[in-house]
Amino acid sequence: MISQEDKRKILKERAKALAEQPEKKQEDEHIEIVEFRLAHEKYGIQSSYVSEIYQLKELTPVPCTPQFVAGIINVRGKILAVIDIKKFFELPGKADLHKIIIIHDNMMEFGILADAVLGTGQISIRDIQPSLPTLTGIHAQYLRGVTKEHLVVLDAKKILCDKKIIVHDEI
Repeated sequence: MISQEDKRKILKERAKALAEQPEKKQEDEHIEIVEFRLAHEKYGIQSSYVSEIYQLKELTPVPCTPQFVAGIINVRGKILAVIDIKKFFELPGKADLHKIIIIHDNMMEFGILADAVLGTGQISIRDIQPSLPTLTGIHAQYLRGVTKEHLVVLDAKKILCDKKIIVHDEI
């Protein structure tokens, strides 16, 4: 027979074990992404960096800028640069100038052209595999990885803080 004192100890240990916070496992973490199409490939960018998807109405070209700068747009009184990510990544084909994904962080904001915006979704962080060793050059450094479904996940933070995107040339 168990004494009252032993019962109290057992109940106290059980209560203590139940009161502890379970540890969060990284393998269960998910990120929400915006999926889009570029040159017949599916890409994704973390939605926390996406402020909106903009229907392109008018794009004003800017002279003396790199080829990957498609121009500027006016979004409710705010002037934003638009990057043709296909040219920036050196992908084939011409962009379908209908959708712009506006990305931002605390330092930078601009739009990227997309052939089509496919929607949003969630992917598990553990499902993102490192990028392929066959990818070299400008493309590889902006990749977070690739999923089993062949979705290329871009690293928005690296794109937003890249010095090559900032144009400081004067005429």
